[in-house]
Amino acid sequence: MTVVYGIVAAGHAIAALLVGARLVRGPSMLDRAVALDVLVAVIMAGLGLRAIVADEPWELVPMLVVSLVGFTGSAAFARFMLYRDDEVADQ
Repeated sequence: MTVVYGIVAAGHAIAALLVGARLVRGPSMLDRAVALDVLVAVIMAGLGLRAIVADEPWELVPMLVVSLVGFTGSAAFARFMLYRDDEVADQ
C-alpha cells in the first residue's frame, strides 16, 4: 500500500504544480479564483491522504479549517466581483 500512497502523493504534487501555473498565468481574475479553489481542494485531498496514511482521525480537523477558509474566501471574492462589475457598469 505504501507504493499506492506514493503514487497518489505524486499525483497531488503534480496537480498542485499545474494549478500553481494556472494561478500565475491565468489571464483573468476569475481564472485565478478558480485556480485557488482547486488548490484548496488539492490541499484537502492531501490532508485526507495523510489522515489515511497516519490512521489518525485528528488529521481531519485541519481539513475542516481549510474547507471553511476556502469557502469563505470564494464567497468573499464572488461578492467583490459582483460589486466591482456593478461599479464598472455604472461608469
